[in-house]
Amino acid sequence: MADLGDKRIRTHEDLAQFQAEMTLDQRLPERSILDVFMASAARHPTATAITMLMTGAPDEQPRRVDYGQLLAMIRGAANMFSELGGPAPGVAYMLPSLVETYVTLWGAETAGYAVPINFLLQADSIAELLKAAGVKILVTLGPHPQLDIWEKALQLRDQVPGLILVRVSAAGTPPEKGVVDFNAALMAQPHDHLTFGEPRSGGDVAAYFHTGGTTGVPKLVAHTHRSQLVAGFGGAVMCGFTSDDVLTATLPLFHVAGTIVAGLSAFMTGVELIVMTPAGLRNPAIVRDFWRLVAQHKATLVGGVPTAIGAVLQTPVEDNDISNLRAGLTGAALLPPAVGARFKEVTGCVLYEIFGMTEASGLVSIDPLCGSGGVGSVGWPLPYTQVDVLRLNSDGSLGEDCAPDEIGVVTVRGENVSPGYRDPKHNKGVFSDGLLNSGDLGYKDAQGRVYIAGRSKDLIIRSGHNIDPAMIENAMSAHPAVALAAAVGMPDAYAGELPLCFVELHEGAVVSDEDLHKHAQASIDERPAWPKQIHIIDTVPLTTVGKIYKPSLRCEAAKLRVVELVQTELGLSNAGVEAVDGGARGMRVTVTLAEADRAFVPAVEKALAAYLFEAKVQVQ
Repeated sequence: MADLGDKRIRTHEDLAQFQAEMTLDQRLPERSILDVFMASAARHPTATAITMLMTGAPDEQPRRVDYGQLLAMIRGAANMFSELGGPAPGVAYMLPSLVETYVTLWGAETAGYAVPINFLLQADSIAELLKAAGVKILVTLGPHPQLDIWEKALQLRDQVPGLILVRVSAAGTPPEKGVVDFNAALMAQPHDHLTFGEPRSGGDVAAYFHTGGTTGVPKLVAHTHRSQLVAGFGGAVMCGFTSDDVLTATLPLFHVAGTIVAGLSAFMTGVELIVMTPAGLRNPAIVRDFWRLVAQHKATLVGGVPTAIGAVLQTPVEDNDISNLRAGLTGAALLPPAVGARFKEVTGCVLYEIFGMTEASGLVSIDPLCGSGGVGSVGWPLPYTQVDVLRLNSDGSLGEDCAPDEIGVVTVRGENVSPGYRDPKHNKGVFSDGLLNSGDLGYKDAQGRVYIAGRSKDLIIRSGHNIDPAMIENAMSAHPAVALAAAVGMPDAYAGELPLCFVELHEGAVVSDEDLHKHAQASIDERPAWPKQIHIIDTVPLTTVGKIYKPSLRCEAAKLRVVELVQTELGLSNAGVEAVDGGARGMRVTVTLAEADRAFVPAVEKALAAYLFEAKVQVQ
């Protein structure tokens, strides 16, 4: 990408001027992902690209890879994949965050296309993804004392005909017949040029990311080189990344946030990534020592999903010098205002929100990190892209533009938008003539800032993990006692939402809560999708055309949580709770206290501030 000099996006006017001065092609001459690493290596050959922490211990000597070395390894990996899989092979990977994971991702995109896999999924679900994506090669972690990735990989070799296993293992691991050793195969390849001709580029598919949960047929979103480059460029500009930045890389590399804004955008600008152990912020030791590591490595930027940021904010900074820190960035789920306020209180810096979608190559809009911060806003669209909020017609179609502050459906246009799903039948209602229907409800203010208010689709978002309620409903409806099941998100102060399932039983059926939970855990592949609570109700509400009516159930789920919070946890047994659909954040919750409990108003307001809905406390 062109040198941005001292260009910093702080306001909407800055963004408009930035776009008017040069075209996107002038700003972004790169045609392939490999071009990015070639340009960064030319500008910063000996600058550290990745600092890899395996334990985070105070005396650890981390592994450091500079930009020149990273480029060489990516070329070597691309050559290896081409030799193993032939022209443009599909290369999947099941890996925690390692240097080898970055090398695999970008090497696969250079030679063919990458298929990042969430290794927490069950083997049967992964097998369906590999088959649907046409994968030839699976790069996987070898035997590990805590992770079962290798055991899953062996199952997958049996389930997917012709699958080539490439194993990433520690030095000295005995070879295994029929399995390619990643490091040995990588070292055997040339690192200074490609052996198979030109790299993939432009409109060529660079990756397929799976999304939408495992509801039977996998939904694989196509990313092209161009779409990833435009998204990565937009992220670099809106985050104001420079080669002086040091960013904590804590997001998994099977997620678009970890690969694009905290990956490609950073590599475009010479940022140093601190990979905080293979497990990132799922590692309790890293959460405990987070501020020490920020100080030790002089991090200028910290990032994570809201739940992870909330967890590290529970750890005191103490005497750790975090004065190099300039900002925090968060996304994948809505940011509870209380977490943003706490981040400012603890660090003295603003926590900025990012709005991304897999279908938009990972990024849609960003609250610019050099700006003052828009509370509750996900900022402005990426440069050279367009975000509109359209009215939702009664027939479900999209209508005219909404007025400022009017809630509608968020739509996206731009070269970051995916060309669609691998299976075109999934495109209906999502992709149409270059327009992406995000499925999210939101609005824009008079300054053009974007705000997310809820979802027109019913995904449950637990700590940034998208859970399709149909997965839960299908599983629970298979229980012989269950006539109908409806899954919704129950508000949670830590995770944002937790899955809750309402079930209607067949007439005369009797079943225990324990039996329903056992059935859910045996039938649902994704552990995060296991319902936290299952409630038996007389009748699941339906629309006039027989569809489950979710708004009233979401309100009931919120009411259940707030009643538990106020009456049980805070001891205000006489408090009343009402939850209604609507408002700027999608739901309004009102807590009514008795006159005798007036003194508890501040405590209730503070407790409710951790949730994503609008809250009001009144005394009657």
